[in-house]
Amino acid sequence: MSSERAEVAEVCGRLARAGLLIGTAGNVSVRVRDRVAVTATGTVLEQITPEEVTVVDLAGDVVAGELAPTSELQLHLGIYRAFETAAVVHTHAPRAITLGLVRDELPVVHYQQLPLGGPTPVVPFHPFGTAELAEAVRDSLTDRQAVLLANHGAVTTADSLERAVEYALLLEWACGIYLDALSAGVPRPLTHTQQDAVREVTARLGYGAPKPL
Repeated sequence: MSSERAEVAEVCGRLARAGLLIGTAGNVSVRVRDRVAVTATGTVLEQITPEEVTVVDLAGDVVAGELAPTSELQLHLGIYRAFETAAVVHTHAPRAITLGLVRDELPVVHYQQLPLGGPTPVVPFHPFGTAELAEAVRDSLTDRQAVLLANHGAVTTADSLERAVEYALLLEWACGIYLDALSAGVPRPLTHTQQDAVREVTARLGYGAPKPL
């Protein structure tokens, strides 16, 4: 999984430069069949190298690499065992953290949030690295691609690492929009009917994908 280890290292740098990861806080993984390439614990994520990405099996046993995997390994593995997903991104993004301090959910306030699965729930606080946190995140991801972690950060999942990164950036953007709106008044979420109307238009127009003339 040398290419996957390199991909994980590359996206960690991108996320750190975007302000979603800081220092050693956060972790990223990608799955290929029964192998998972995941950031090693204690690594500075903006500077992480492919050699600092560890490969484990779905039982958590190390199969490649010289460093222990992230302390949040069980969070990642719990998601992979429960869902057909290819990547997990866990950030300590500032706007995501801020919203998780004051709300129980990020409602859909913009149609670009719809790929995340609708409103984004805030998982109650559990200490990092615990089975309780891993289970709470797993359970909250049913029919969702993103969750917020109270007093902690955010998790996004997708069918590719690139898309999981896009979702992490999208979630942070949406949190910022919502928090900005709160300073001006009461945000007005999209209704279920409005969300369904956007889904219909998106499907009919093939919105979001390049189209030849």
